[in-house]
Amino acid sequence: MRVHENHFILFITALDYIEEHLTTELSQEDIAANCYCSLSSLQKTWKVCTHMSVGEYITKRRLTMAGRDMLQGMSVLDAAMKYGYNSHEVFTRAFTKVWNISPMRFKKEWKGDCGLYPRLNPDYLEGESDMQTNVKKFDVRDFYDYMKTQAGTYVLCFDVHHLMWINDNLGREAGDKVILEAFKRINEVAGEDRLCLRMGGDEFVMITESSDRAEVLALAEKVLSKNGRKVAYPGGETEVSLYAGAIILGEHMKYSILCEDFEEVLGKARETGEIAFK
Repeated sequence: MRVHENHFILFITALDYIEEHLTTELSQEDIAANCYCSLSSLQKTWKVCTHMSVGEYITKRRLTMAGRDMLQGMSVLDAAMKYGYNSHEVFTRAFTKVWNISPMRFKKEWKGDCGLYPRLNPDYLEGESDMQTNVKKFDVRDFYDYMKTQAGTYVLCFDVHHLMWINDNLGREAGDKVILEAFKRINEVAGEDRLCLRMGGDEFVMITESSDRAEVLALAEKVLSKNGRKVAYPGGETEVSLYAGAIILGEHMKYSILCEDFEEVLGKARETGEIAFK
């Protein structure tokens, strides 16, 4: 157990250091030194905990934050410089690889939120006796306070069909394209007035700000109407489909209960294949 505790401490120390230095020069050697471990120990522990490399996480986080800054008015060049890209061209290539759209088009066309790769939440590792877990959760607390103001309204939850199978059999790049396509479909329906966010490896939420069940059902159906459409990835194409469920927010809401409600309603949707309400 002591070995797993040490891995957990290493992971959260590295995570905190990365998040604090997304806008500064950051090397994996610097992260390892801050964690008082070898570079190989850092890389191995990070891979076990997240199923991605340290460099991949840093890139995705920087380009997610860059997207958010640009939607708030920052220029493409300023975003590139802020997140450590030395030229407009290098930034554009990296941004397009992650978002599948150029930064300039993103600023003009993207609707809704841009939390494609929010900060990882290490809480899911606490108490685990086995570090080899395929569960990966993201931190939804960034919008938790806002959700508490929405008592009596619905939150739509979405889950991607068979993402783990896609990652294992078609590759991580295929999985990333599926995640992005799912997020784009939800964002398009949400528009500019509704917040949506990725909350897990293959799960998303949309804050509808509506207490009208019929309206919420229509939103979910609009997203699911694109089920089965394919997305291209290096080497081929794969279908992208989603499950959907809805929960109604109570006045006295706890973070842990909220996450349990998400899991329960999505579980029902997976079992029935229909839009589930709680």
